[in-house]
Amino acid sequence: MTVRHRALSPVRLAAIGLTLVVSLVTGLSGQAPLSLTLLSRDSRRSIPLTVINEQEMVALDELASIFQLSVREEAGAVTVTSRGRTVVLNPEQTIASVAGRMISLPTRPVRQGGRLLVPVDFISRAIGPITESRVDLRRASRLLIVGDLKVPRLTLVTEPLTNGHRLTIDAAPQTGSTISRDADHLMIRFEADALDVAIPALPPQPFVQAIRRVDAVTLAIDLGPRFSSYRSSTQSVDASTRLTLELLPAPADAPATGAPEVPAATPGAPAITAAPPVDLPTFGQPTVPIRTVTLDPGHGGADAGARGAGGLTEKSLTLAVARRAKAALEARLGLRVLLTRDDDREVPIDARTAVANNNKSDLLISLHANASFRPETAGAAILVAQFPDEGLARELLEPHRVPVFGGGLRDIELVLWNQAQIRYVDQSAVFGDALLQQLQPRIPLHARALDRVPLRVLASANMPAVLVELGFLSNSEQEARMGGGEFQGTVASAIVDAVLAFREYLRRAPEGER
Repeated sequence: MTVRHRALSPVRLAAIGLTLVVSLVTGLSGQAPLSLTLLSRDSRRSIPLTVINEQEMVALDELASIFQLSVREEAGAVTVTSRGRTVVLNPEQTIASVAGRMISLPTRPVRQGGRLLVPVDFISRAIGPITESRVDLRRASRLLIVGDLKVPRLTLVTEPLTNGHRLTIDAAPQTGSTISRDADHLMIRFEADALDVAIPALPPQPFVQAIRRVDAVTLAIDLGPRFSSYRSSTQSVDASTRLTLELLPAPADAPATGAPEVPAATPGAPAITAAPPVDLPTFGQPTVPIRTVTLDPGHGGADAGARGAGGLTEKSLTLAVARRAKAALEARLGLRVLLTRDDDREVPIDARTAVANNNKSDLLISLHANASFRPETAGAAILVAQFPDEGLARELLEPHRVPVFGGGLRDIELVLWNQAQIRYVDQSAVFGDALLQQLQPRIPLHARALDRVPLRVLASANMPAVLVELGFLSNSEQEARMGGGEFQGTVASAIVDAVLAFREYLRRAPEGER
């Protein structure tokens, strides 16, 4: 089931001002008990977790205290309320209603010792939407981030060189950093609120003795006896920033050569040739309105999304359709097509949109599947972002005249990151209608096949963007059909035809309406 996220206002985020760090320690005998550590700017507390049938569970009354929720139980249903929005739970089912929309949980709630325990995923899938909080649950690294905070994922790779050592750090989303030397240490400070990093085990070596965390945003490299100097470089790689750090010996230790060292060729490896010249655009050529498309297969990793009775999961269905659509778009239209994930891994919601923004995509299509309490409910739907204060936000998009250095004035546009989609909602609706026209004769559609709702995955997209619900996995007949190659290929073909129609629309539209 797709997790619904409302577009967040900066005022609301500032009011929340809360960062939660989840520390989930394996509860084996002799080790610390499994716990959830809540970290805010002013305090820290630990909440016990319970593992039931290999699922991590947290007491609902604990969450109610933290997030100021109202909980009541009647007629066998549990209702959780915040700011007029409700979640309805049935302790006997894995499906819940969140502000009128259905979500799927990895396991049903469990009663233990007079308390109701819910899966940890309930925090991001249900509490986040009804409290209008930005909630980012990172199961792999055991982190839960609430609020508008920058907590990049860091991936560290170390490798010894012939005469030195290389450390590569990928930070996603893109994050700046500064390097300084302090005696026998190199300090790397990241422009972030906190870091999501697992430091690899590293035995002491001539150039690196250890890598450790100094504080919330700083890593330290303890230098070895052969270290003398370093050189670093930074480059953007897709939605991440790659910092490459080479640790070098003193010149006397380096091999004496009269020319740069060239690595020996590996037998059977292709010869290294110069890169072909880059084709530069010719001025006066017509602009191609769509060059890059980003496809976003929803969910992934521990977050399976909706699950059908036959075992089909939302994460596997969306990835299968995305791969087919990517191949079809590249083959038929010659477009550059990106996937926010090409394997079974978790990708944060904001990182999905960042892939499209950072690669200057011309179109974003997020793929999901639905679920319902009613097994007869079926049909695909297309959703476009909606903003509660869209009229005011559009006024803010008007150019603002500001003074510039040296005198004079300049028109600039000020756009909040989580409202970037506002300027494209009309185009998004046009593409949504084009996709609807292509899907209508091919697959069953829901009664509300084209709708506008608050969706966080689309809110910060700086290009036309839609979310496609492929159908209801809770409908056994539709689940069986969606799992087949014929259905997936049909959807992929419809996406190609819709992109083609939308491209023609953009070519014909006056420049001011593009």
